[in-house]
Amino acid sequence: MPEFAYHAIDPDGREQRGRIAAANDDAARDRLTSKNLYIVSVAPAPARASLLASLPIKRQPRLNAKQLTLFTRQLSSLAQVSPLEEALRTISRQSEQPHVRQILTEVHAGVVEGQRLSEAMRREGNSFPPLYRAMIAAGEGAGTLPLITERLAVLLERQAEMRGKLIGALAYPAILSLVALLVVMGLMVSVVPRVVEQFDNVDQQLPLITRIVIGISAFLANYYWVLIIAVVLGGLLFAQALKRPAFRLSVDRTVLHIPLLGKLLRNLHAARMARTLATMVASRLPLLEGLRLTGGTIRNKVLSAANDDIVESVRSGGSLSGAMRTSGVFPPLLVYLTASGESAGQLDIMLERAAEYLEREFDNFTSTALSLLEPLIIVAMGGVVAVIILAILLPILQLQNLTGL
Repeated sequence: MPEFAYHAIDPDGREQRGRIAAANDDAARDRLTSKNLYIVSVAPAPARASLLASLPIKRQPRLNAKQLTLFTRQLSSLAQVSPLEEALRTISRQSEQPHVRQILTEVHAGVVEGQRLSEAMRREGNSFPPLYRAMIAAGEGAGTLPLITERLAVLLERQAEMRGKLIGALAYPAILSLVALLVVMGLMVSVVPRVVEQFDNVDQQLPLITRIVIGISAFLANYYWVLIIAVVLGGLLFAQALKRPAFRLSVDRTVLHIPLLGKLLRNLHAARMARTLATMVASRLPLLEGLRLTGGTIRNKVLSAANDDIVESVRSGGSLSGAMRTSGVFPPLLVYLTASGESAGQLDIMLERAAEYLEREFDNFTSTALSLLEPLIIVAMGGVVAVIILAILLPILQLQNLTGL
């Protein structure tokens, strides 16, 4: 029979926590109610800790981006028609993943105990980032939690959409390049050596291009393991070097200067920052707090340093648009619209428009880049295959000429 972990309060006001065996959730609640206990939460109990689970290496369960987005959308819908405690209980019960149910049950228990929702979410800080909790706290303070959760849901959905487009833009050419590389390596390792065997007894010197292809083919066939070890060691050394701040800063700066990828990342960062700040300003959160919390989500060190400079400039009394202009990493349109919003007192609206424009530009740029990159990769692959075929055909033509003489 399954076990359920419960949190309840007895008639004397003391907390009771434990496990109870029951056929289902309702049966467990009936048994607890029959004991005159006020139920705070009931959830399927996790499996008993095994010897492996008791080891010091444990991974704390957390909500991923997709699960957090879904929870926020459900909360924004239910918070408009039902009390917060009931909305949280409903969402936690219908969650299919056990770790999601456990996290939401903990949040629900905190709310039942009298904590604010933002405070209850702090129990699961890995699942609810500081920026998220700050916006929830602002909604609770202003009495506009349903509106704030709706804005948060829209923000997370747009971020997920942009993240998916970025992965799609990078994954397709990467997969196409990998397939092309595997095809070329297959030709060099399996096809070229069998054809070259026909030229072993030829007294004439083979053409230069043929000798080069034969040398590369022999290396890949006999010393492929050296190449694999070199790639693995190079990756490990590069990963270790990235832990050094100076090297990481240099790499991130180089990435931003790559013609296509750099513009892609700058526009994506600008669009994400504009939409996040627009949501926070519309939610009556302090601009400085929004900038500080946004900086924690930026992985590129150059963009993160620029965000820190903006925070310091705004803290010392400067304008947001002036700080963006000084940083030199934001599109001019974003700077202009931010300045217009500051002067007109409509910063959230102008930031929202800037985010929409940058996202459309991102879509157009990625579609154009993909339409150009695909034929370039195919042409490059065709060129390499043509060189291999030419290296094979040249000795055959040479032999035919000698035979004709």
